[in-house]
Amino acid sequence: MKALISAVVVAAALAAPVASFAQSNQPVTRAQVRAELVQLEKAGYNPVGDQINYPANIQAAQARVDAQNGTAQAVNSGYGAPIAGSSQAGRPVSSNDRNSVYFGN
Repeated sequence: MKALISAVVVAAALAAPVASFAQSNQPVTRAQVRAELVQLEKAGYNPVGDQINYPANIQAAQARVDAQNGTAQAVNSGYGAPIAGSSQAGRPVSSNDRNSVYFGN
């Protein structure tokens, strides 16, 4: 009986951290979306304005909103950190027309 109780206690102790990090699966409400849009508009974003620079405009406004809220992230993209330098390797591109499958036909 003591083994069963200790097993339950260990299982509960292991399951507690998992439950504390669970995220809400509730959908975003219309009011929340409108509030976020109002914040972006106050930060200088115009949703019906300049569509040529669309990603840059909304990203800049989002960065300003994040800075105001204190929730700025180091890197907002999924592509990793910015590149500090550059490098090249390999040889020049050569023309393979002479060795083509259709050469001579």
